[in-house]
Parts: sequence; C-alpha cells; structure tokens
Amino acid sequence: MSRRLVGLLGLVGPLAAALVAAPVAAQPVVFRMATSTDASTLDPHASNAAVNTLLLANIYETLALNRDDLSLEPGLALSWTQVSPTRWRYVLRPNVRFHNGNAFDADDVVFSIERARAPTSNMGIFVDTVERAERVDALTVDIVTRVHDPVLPNKMSRVFIMDREWAVEHRAERPQNFREREETHASRNTNGTGPYVLRSREPEQRTILARNEAWWGWGGPGRGNVTEYHHVIIASDPTRTAALLSGEVDMSHVVPPQDLERLRRDPRLRVLEGPENRTLWLAMDQWRDELLYSNVRGRNPFRDLRVRQAIAHAIDVDSIVRRTLRGQGVPTGSMWTSFVTGYDPALDRRLPLDRARARALLAEAGYPNGFEVTLDCPVGVYDEVCLALAPMLAQVGITLRVNIQPQAPMFQKIGRLDTSFYGLTWGVPTLDASYTLRAIMMTRERAGPASWNYGGYSNPRVDALIEEAEATVDQDRRIALMREAHRIHNEELGHIPLYTLTIPWAMSQRVQVAHRPDNRVMVMNVTMR
Repeated sequence: MSRRLVGLLGLVGPLAAALVAAPVAAQPVVFRMATSTDASTLDPHASNAAVNTLLLANIYETLALNRDDLSLEPGLALSWTQVSPTRWRYVLRPNVRFHNGNAFDADDVVFSIERARAPTSNMGIFVDTVERAERVDALTVDIVTRVHDPVLPNKMSRVFIMDREWAVEHRAERPQNFREREETHASRNTNGTGPYVLRSREPEQRTILARNEAWWGWGGPGRGNVTEYHHVIIASDPTRTAALLSGEVDMSHVVPPQDLERLRRDPRLRVLEGPENRTLWLAMDQWRDELLYSNVRGRNPFRDLRVRQAIAHAIDVDSIVRRTLRGQGVPTGSMWTSFVTGYDPALDRRLPLDRARARALLAEAGYPNGFEVTLDCPVGVYDEVCLALAPMLAQVGITLRVNIQPQAPMFQKIGRLDTSFYGLTWGVPTLDASYTLRAIMMTRERAGPASWNYGGYSNPRVDALIEEAEATVDQDRRIALMREAHRIHNEELGHIPLYTLTIPWAMSQRVQVAHRPDNRVMVMNVTMR
C-alpha cells in the first residue's frame, strides 16, 4: 500500500468527525394557509381587493402599520406629525432596504404616493385628498393635502411603498391597468421591504414566500418563527376543509359555514371567530337608460325607487344568516360596521321582510309580472348567499340569473361597468366612513378612478355633504355630515346592505395567530409550535 493511500485512509477518521461536528442548518418552519381565491395581481397599486392585500401585506410595507386591533404603529415611518392643517410630516426609518438590496428613502415614498394617485391605480381612495408629496431630506417626507384630512395617517397604513429605481428599471412606473387585463413586470414580480420575499408563484395554485432575514422588524414583540409561507389556493370548500383535516395545510382562511361544527369538534384543530369590519351589499345599475342584462327593453327598472324597495322587502336576511351562513353574520341596514367612525345605530335599520308589499311596489312601478336580470357575484365566502337570493326574489316576480365567477374576472367585469346587478363585500380599512362615502356613494365621475360605485348611484346633495365633511375640521360636525349623507343614501336605497360578516378561521393546534377584524393574516406574527 502506498504512503499516499495510507495517508488518505488516515484522514477518514478526522474527516468523519469534522462532518459530524459541523453545524446542521436549521430546519425551515413552514406555515401553509389555504384560502379560496388567489391574488389577482402582484402590483400593489393596481387593485384594492382584499384577496390581493392578504398576500401582498407580507411582502410590501406602508408608512404606518396596523396592530392586531387595527390601531396604528410605526412602519416605514418612525413618526408623523400634522405641522399645519394641510401638511403632514413623516420621519422615515433609516437603514431599510428593499428585497433587491436597494436602499429605501424619501424618493420611494414620493414615487409610491404619486403612483397610487395615477389614473390606472385602484388605490386612489387612500390618496384622494393628497395634493402632492414632497421630499424634505433623505428620511423626511411632507404629504400636502388639498383639505384638512384627519384620516390621512390611517390611509397611509394602506398605501404600499415601492422601490422607485426598480419600477423605473422594469418600466412599471405606472400601475398595471387591471380592469383591462394588462400584464406588467410589477403584476408578476415583487420588490418590497417587508418580512417575506417572493420565492415562487403558481397562479391559482400556490405562492411561496421566504423569510427576509434583513427585515428591520425581527426581534420586536409578538414576532413569530415562520421561515417559509405557502399561500395555497383551494377554490372548492370541501377540498379545502379536507386539506385541513388531513394536515395538508395548517390553516384554512375561508371556512365554509356548514363545516364549522365538525371542525370545532376535532381535538387537533381550533376555530377562531370574530366580527369582520366588512359589509355585504347589493348594487344596481342606476345610470343606463336600459339594462345590459335584463329582459326589460327601453327602461331601467332599477332607476325606480319602488323597484329597489321591492327588492329590499323581498329578501329574508334573517333566514340567510341563519341557514346559509349558519349564524356567521349579522343583518344590517348600514353601509359600514360599528368599527367605523360615522356609524349610527339609528341608520342601521332594514326594510322589513314583506313580499306582499314588494309585489305591490313592482306593480306600481309598472312591473306587475316582474322582470329578469343577471346578478354577478364572485366565487368565495358569499356565492351561496347570491344563490339563496334567487328563490326569494322569484316569490315577488323577479327572476335572477346568478352569474358566479372567480374574483379577478368578476372585479374586472364590474370595473368595466359590464354589469346590471352585483353583490360585493366592502371593508373600511381606514376605520372612517369617508372611505365608503367617497368610494361607493359619491358620483362616480366626481370620485375619480378610485371609485367602486359601478352601479352609478348619484345624488348631488350626497356629493356636497361628502365634500363638506372632507373640508371640515370640527370632528363632531364632520361626523354629523357623514351621517346625513348616509341617511339620504339609505332612504334612496342607493345600495342594499344585507349583513356584516363574521370571520371564522380554522387551524391546527400548532398554529398561534391573532384574529384580526380586517381578516389579514400577518405571517411575521404567526408562531408554529
């Protein structure tokens, strides 16, 4: 045996010992959450839909963050001060970097606010009072508003901050035109400052995020231990529940009401429940001379208050909550919940169930035999509710053709005003009624591109009250103006609110997560035991 071979053999023992002694990489802590609908875009300013922010809020950040109780805490801004009635000064967090390594500074904030104000942005409701953003220095930004806006800090908790250099490099300076189905680099890729980085994406199937070890927020109170997050899309309710029961996923974000009792009884699981800051309402095309999807020719029945009243009288919301939702909702006559500044219990009243009155109203309006119309609804937590409406309205002569489709094409469809009648859930992330007033109840042309008033409700008096409230410094007076606008809208049934939502989440006993009224799961605060 040669000396060389002997020498090599002599190394085997020390080499093996070295391998054993080498540190073993920590196993990833994986959190797999199933939900029913995928994010329709990754562009943070293209669509103000909850299914998008559910994912993107773990990648992109805002100047202020919402705690689990929705109160504000510093985010990319360390502090904010109202230095004059129309000027807010934000002091930015130093030493923050985007996922590609670019440094975060005031230029990115100015760019992002201007991008959110662009015509193709759907986030304009959060910057509706903003006149401009100004760089003061590298870590200071002034946001100048055209009127006094006490809600601006809450609005800034919803405007995601992008990297200006990255957007310019990839020709994504303006938001994707979502309603026209445009594809851009920013609609398929991300570059935020947040706690998780996009690792891979299979639309409508699974998106995987990896922990951003350079995130400034690790080590803070309440932080979790998840190193890899799987955002799993399972559209089928039975399949999603089966995935939770089998351990294929750790949590179900959308729980079918009919499965709740079964999941509560399983000792391996637990169910968290709480009210959501979200209302389901129906909207009707009130602006066309003739509906697109109806058998009525030469007229628009929804322009007649008596028809809208008939629909409200025909719907048994108590039965929907009791049977379809299994108690996971609260009937309402308000366009927003009690979480919201401007809520008035006196306005939270529905027209009573009275189908005889509904038939009489239809006859008075010139529709003694009713009419046919298509109701558009998205797949998700309330498609069964839309189906339940059909037999109720049939009892008064209105034949509903219920069109249920995935959320992305449904939102694009109603955004193009290609609808006659639709159902939508609406949350109020700013916790202020001005959000819904401007986005849903103000005349669409006056509200601008951020409007979701696709039914075209319009009342000049309501518009004037909204604008007066926006310019009013006195808070009591401001609330009174918002309530008066709400009262007029409700009397006219500009929309027909049905119920506020209750959110059940179901999860493995291993998952520790705080239940939030905005229905967001902030993965950086999730702990896997």
